[in-house]
Amino acid sequence: MDYELYMKAALMEARKAFEEDEIPVGAVVVVNDRIVARAHNMTQRLNDVTAHAEMQALTMASAQGGKYLPEATLFVTLEPCIMCAGALSWAQIGRIVYGARDTKRGYGIVENCISSQSLSLLHPKTEVVGGVMEAECAGLLKEFFGKKR
Repeated sequence: MDYELYMKAALMEARKAFEEDEIPVGAVVVVNDRIVARAHNMTQRLNDVTAHAEMQALTMASAQGGKYLPEATLFVTLEPCIMCAGALSWAQIGRIVYGARDTKRGYGIVENCISSQSLSLLHPKTEVVGGVMEAECAGLLKEFFGKKR
């Protein structure tokens, strides 16, 4: 699977969010080397704090393939938050590939705290790959927040 190809598609979604003055996070869901869902943050447009790119992409992918997605890979430009990690766990997503780490709100912060107790926010079979096109993903976020300050 070409991680950069699919992360570029997620970045295209993040750029759409940027243009809409949303926090620029984009996501795509891939099954059998085919994108089955594309989404970006829509929390401002929908006035919904749960309208993260991952949640939107999961909803679209589930509508096509059922509520469990063990064969699917989620590509997302920013490490999922705790809420999204929980939803991804319930969906039994097969793999998560993310770009930039989220050192303030990423699920990894909590994961590190609870790992000593053999607990995880993700499904036990979910594979995680981080840092794919990290500089590009982080750069878009830095540009967005730089304009806000």
